[in-house]
Amino acid sequence: MSRELQQLIFDHLQTKANIQPDEVIQIAQAVQNADFSDRRTVRSLVQQLSRLANRPMSKQKEDKLVDMIINNNQSLNYSTLQQIFKK
Repeated sequence: MSRELQQLIFDHLQTKANIQPDEVIQIAQAVQNADFSDRRTVRSLVQQLSRLANRPMSKQKEDKLVDMIINNNQSLNYSTLQQIFKK
């Protein structure tokens, strides 16, 4: 990705969603190094992403998402995630 495009994306995130580039980079690095079989790690990432997106998540939704990720459920896709967050 070009530096200019990267800067445009970060500027957009900062302007529209009040998300700091450092936060995005920190989570991206955490995801790259994460052990997705470890419940605590997955839960921490889910919570970080929820905070970053400013989308509070109920304990029930968080548990369901963590279970789906840990169990490597093949149905974990955009449509499934939409259904979880609509409830």
